[in-house]
Amino acid sequence: MTWRSVPAELESLRTRVRTFVDTHIIPSEAKILEEDGAGDRTTLNRLRALAREEGLYTPHLPEAYGGLGMGVMGMCVLFREMGRSFVGAKVFNCDAPDQGNMDLLLEAASEPLRERYLRPLADGAITSAFCMTEPAPGAGADPSNLRTTAKKDGDAWVIDGHKWYSTGGDPAAFLIVMARTSDDPKNGASMFIVDRHAEGVEHVRNISVMAPDFLDHLEAEFKFEGVRVKEDAVIANIGDGFRLAQKRLVPARLTHCMRWLGLAARTLELSREYLISRKSFGKRLAEHQLMHKMIADNTTAIHAGNLMTFHCAQMIEDGLGREARVYSSMTKNHVARLLCKTLDDAIQMHGGLGYSDDMPFARWYRAARAARIADGPDEVHEMLIAREFFYDRLEMLV
Repeated sequence: MTWRSVPAELESLRTRVRTFVDTHIIPSEAKILEEDGAGDRTTLNRLRALAREEGLYTPHLPEAYGGLGMGVMGMCVLFREMGRSFVGAKVFNCDAPDQGNMDLLLEAASEPLRERYLRPLADGAITSAFCMTEPAPGAGADPSNLRTTAKKDGDAWVIDGHKWYSTGGDPAAFLIVMARTSDDPKNGASMFIVDRHAEGVEHVRNISVMAPDFLDHLEAEFKFEGVRVKEDAVIANIGDGFRLAQKRLVPARLTHCMRWLGLAARTLELSREYLISRKSFGKRLAEHQLMHKMIADNTTAIHAGNLMTFHCAQMIEDGLGREARVYSSMTKNHVARLLCKTLDDAIQMHGGLGYSDDMPFARWYRAARAARIADGPDEVHEMLIAREFFYDRLEMLV
């Protein structure tokens, strides 16, 4: 049974993506991660080639870039199915941050920049990173703290600053760097494309974090010292940085939510198999009321998250991206928390087995915990939601 507003053509694509994930990706997950640890991508590349053959590669992009021209609603439906595997988005070339960077370049970059960077990125020949977050006292949840600067010098811009948590930054071919170009509080930031190995770009380290390293999910720290870029490296116009960041952020939150919902749903599917088969205290675990409570809470939360995501996606497709911002904050917080709770409950339901690496929940949980920080911590989103409520700009019954 599917949501009744999903068009038949999109539902057909959804079925194809789900079948591909179940048939090809999930059985190969362990091998992909094992090979990745050894610097080998044979299985990943084979599946990426197969996804391309089946017309499922980069579906969010227009046909001119090898995609299917899916809107945000289409992404909601398909990304949820891809997200059922920890490596699914990577196989379809829809992983973060590349997917968000593709959309940003498609909408705002000049044609020469799109040809030089977007086309190979869409093809899967290179990867990218987004450099906005800075160590304290620089920009984090509050972008107005932006300390990295870009100063005009003849026909070039000179970038100086310090960034970290630039996901995938070390192996990236290029970086999208947010820098302050004036003191204007609204129009004082700009975005530049910087070649990863440009003179003055120093990769300080990959930050050791709670989540396991896999594929290109490495949190890079960079220093930029006198990095020179030409004027044509600017995305859109000087002063558009904050506007572009907000425009990129709302759909990016949703794409994260879509993938997280898929992983949460699969977590419950795996739990169902165990609860039905495992006996304890004289009956199957599935017959214990405490298990009923966990399952009911988590299935309800996933269903609510699906509807919240669809609602935001529809607003964006209707041209209400600015109005959707507060609802995307609600959605992001809700889905990030439900993912963590669903995984935590799954570990609890499986006991020692759930805590072990014989099941994937521990690995998934370590990665999922970052969901409550990425794209703005819970508290920032709650502040935004409360502010909109107090200014009577929040419609709760939509």
